[in-house]
Amino acid sequence: MNKLLIVGTVAFDAIETPFGKTDKILGGAATYIGLSSSFFNVDAAIVSVVGEDFPKEHLDLLANKGINIEGIEIVKGGKTFFWSGKYHNDLNSRDTLVTELNVLADFNPIVPNAYKNAEVVLLGNLHPLVQTGVLDQMETKPKLIVLDTMNFWMDCALPELLDVIKKVDVITINDEEARQLSGEYSLVKASQKIQTMGPKYVVIKKGEHGALLFHNKEVFFAPALPLEEVFDPTGAGDTFAGGFAGYIAQSENISFDNMKNGIIYGSNLASFCVEKFGTERMEKLEKEEVIARLQQFKALTQFEIELD
Repeated sequence: MNKLLIVGTVAFDAIETPFGKTDKILGGAATYIGLSSSFFNVDAAIVSVVGEDFPKEHLDLLANKGINIEGIEIVKGGKTFFWSGKYHNDLNSRDTLVTELNVLADFNPIVPNAYKNAEVVLLGNLHPLVQTGVLDQMETKPKLIVLDTMNFWMDCALPELLDVIKKVDVITINDEEARQLSGEYSLVKASQKIQTMGPKYVVIKKGEHGALLFHNKEVFFAPALPLEEVFDPTGAGDTFAGGFAGYIAQSENISFDNMKNGIIYGSNLASFCVEKFGTERMEKLEKEEVIARLQQFKALTQFEIELD
């Protein structure tokens, strides 16, 4: 079974959308990535940090999904990273209300010995120096390194971000971030410029409008499934990344054509994530539901056309 190493936040979120609000609930990029990757036949481990206030049942949830949690450090007397946000009516934009780094401020990731030879590494959205620190601990070069980042790091840690980008194979960012990183408005031109920075593959997430995969001059587009209800987009991008990386790790096929499948699997799982607040939908999701919705994706994108 191929190993998937996941690095990112395990955290508390408090979310408000037009459909309601939550108190502190389970969140964090690595949490969503882990839950998503658990639908694949991979040996996944999370490297993260939490405080002593983090409930054991949350750790048990991850462990019960088959995710190795020995790389999640628990800081005695520490408080867990907390983020609170409020989404606007269109659910595409949000305001951050509270960010408390807490134990994340001094996070020094330690990769468990058993995962220093992981075939696939997914660097979730964290400070670029933390992401680089993980790569420096790998004993063998991973077959695939996937990086997720955001505009915050482009604003405050661009040199460090550019340094880690040189070392990865795939970068996943949204359209706004792709434009900021590249200085190009056209997403085709943006992807070409980003590929010169290091990554062979560029995945640009467009939320409810799907995702684009670029490699050299090749482009693939996967739509997002039209949903009756979208409650909370928090974690959808991380769920997408977890599905993508989980599928690639399981299939052991790192090619553009196979990454197309990874994009579909990631989009499929993300479509479930947004149906409830936080991780609630992903926690209860059954494999049969995932397969059934994949059929919907297939019907959405497949058509016959006669060419003269």
